[in-house]
Amino acid sequence: MTAPAASSPPRFSGYQKLVVGMLAFLQFAVILDFMIMSPLGAVIMPALNISPSQFGLVVSAYAFSAAASGLLTAGFADRFDRKRLLLFFYTGFILGTVWCGLAQSFESLLAARIVTGLFGGVIGSVVLAIATDLFPVQMRGRVMGFIQTAFAASQVLGIPIGLFLSNHWNWHVPFLAMAALGLVGGLIVAWKMQPVAEHLKAPREHSAFLHLRNTVTEPRYLIAFATVALLTTGGFMLMPFSSAFAVNNLGIGLDLLPVVYLVTGISTIFVGPMIGRAADKFGKFRIFTFGTVLSIVMVVIYTHLGPVSLITLVIVNAVLFAGIFSRMIPFQALVSTVPAPTQRGSFNAISASIQQLSGGIASVVAGHIVVLAPDGRLQHFEVIGYVVVVTSIGAWLLVRRLNRNLMSA
Repeated sequence: MTAPAASSPPRFSGYQKLVVGMLAFLQFAVILDFMIMSPLGAVIMPALNISPSQFGLVVSAYAFSAAASGLLTAGFADRFDRKRLLLFFYTGFILGTVWCGLAQSFESLLAARIVTGLFGGVIGSVVLAIATDLFPVQMRGRVMGFIQTAFAASQVLGIPIGLFLSNHWNWHVPFLAMAALGLVGGLIVAWKMQPVAEHLKAPREHSAFLHLRNTVTEPRYLIAFATVALLTTGGFMLMPFSSAFAVNNLGIGLDLLPVVYLVTGISTIFVGPMIGRAADKFGKFRIFTFGTVLSIVMVVIYTHLGPVSLITLVIVNAVLFAGIFSRMIPFQALVSTVPAPTQRGSFNAISASIQQLSGGIASVVAGHIVVLAPDGRLQHFEVIGYVVVVTSIGAWLLVRRLNRNLMSA
């Protein structure tokens, strides 16, 4: 299943290209909503007079509510047309983003992030279910590669623009701009995407609870769920404090942060599709192993940096994200072969729930590990790096076992 392709990979049809573009945009909107909290952290914390632990709670609130939403909807995820399910949760996500932009206090922002998480946390799982339904395994490395470029696009377009808007107006404006852009994208999806309901033709359990239980207790799914939990740790521990670390520890001016995210994102936009093609050609697990090694090396370097030049930080960030994508893309392509077609929605919903729950815990833990010194510097940031290294090794061991199980199936 992960062996190199013996012939040229199949080509995308016009509609498939359109679907990939729409799914990538939805991922862009959801990822940007989380990503924008990281660079705006250096602005939001003083504006609302909140501590690093409180900011970590704001970040994790989204994760915890998304985790709860994933579990609550898992039993119903395969009982509806996936397009309709997607649009329902996307509408709630847009409304939650508007609330974030209108928040005037820590409590209001916390509540807004909870609501946004309740709806936004399910979108990614539905996107992955649609991608798995519509594309054969021989194309999924490239599909996941393109969809994950949404992560890079959020840096290239969203984060620099968000920082620009917050620097010239205030931190509320980026959220309102995201909501407006997201609304346009949602209308296009409603207009152009065809129903995704082929899975409804297959026999399934009559009870939503029974469907959920059967998915959660399926032994061959447990390794995948455990791997998702470990892979999530790194991003949720490092990203929420990356802007504060760059400004206060590395000596990068707040006005230069958009440059860091812009250059890093541009490089990742090119790297993502290349990784997807490599995963289809050389094997998902091989590329995942490469990404794991590269990520470990770069996390150690990044978390031990002192005051550096802008170009040094840009290079370190670009290589670090190349490593992260070299794990993320092949893993998603690999794990898409695990669930049965009638359980893809619930499997991805549970997976997303676990991802958000473990990410929320990681964010809270990171908020208590990191200490804000009187001069504004973040202390003990390197400890987070060591935790990420350990979880990365654990994730690689689980993926190796998962890959062996799939090869022998």
